[in-house]
Amino acid sequence: MEKIFILEDDEVIKNELRKLLISNGYAVVEKSPFDLALLDVNVPGESGYEVCRKIRSESDVPVIFLTAMDTVENEILGFGVGADDYIRKPYNSSVLLARIARLLRRKSSALKCGEMSLDTEEMKVYYGEKSTELTKNEVKILACLMKKSLCTREEIIETLWNDSVYIDDNTLSVNISRLREKLKSVGATDSIRTVRGVGYRL
Repeated sequence: MEKIFILEDDEVIKNELRKLLISNGYAVVEKSPFDLALLDVNVPGESGYEVCRKIRSESDVPVIFLTAMDTVENEILGFGVGADDYIRKPYNSSVLLARIARLLRRKSSALKCGEMSLDTEEMKVYYGEKSTELTKNEVKILACLMKKSLCTREEIIETLWNDSVYIDDNTLSVNISRLREKLKSVGATDSIRTVRGVGYRL
């Protein structure tokens, strides 16, 4: 059961959110650890922006601002401090639940290795501030390398074969070459090294 942290000083809204989340299978918590944070901006003491900065300095859990602060400047600032989404009040319950589910699903489908992260659901690789889309084969190859670091050519081919992608040794070489070019385009130059007689290392 995923845990959601709520920062909201309006007790009526907070109770509404708590009931909505619990009735949809989530747990509501008052402190870490949690899987997603719902933050208002204007709260006593630390603002939602400051809380988001603290969360982001310690964790990559999804953060959604749920607030009546509806200017473009507020929204830009929210994303600037690390938020994943910005929803204005009054909110639509179905939309809020859909966005929570999407962010939690995206996090569960993400792989990380140093500065590189791979979203297997959105089929995108991120490096620093840049990102690029990958093909299904490229996602499978990079995921294999991110999980094991060193993979033999046979292991990668078997991974693709198990996913009903029929591939031979020559096609693998083409896919590796294209993947290297895409990684280079986002700044991850020389990320995939050839290990002679074995396979590839990330």
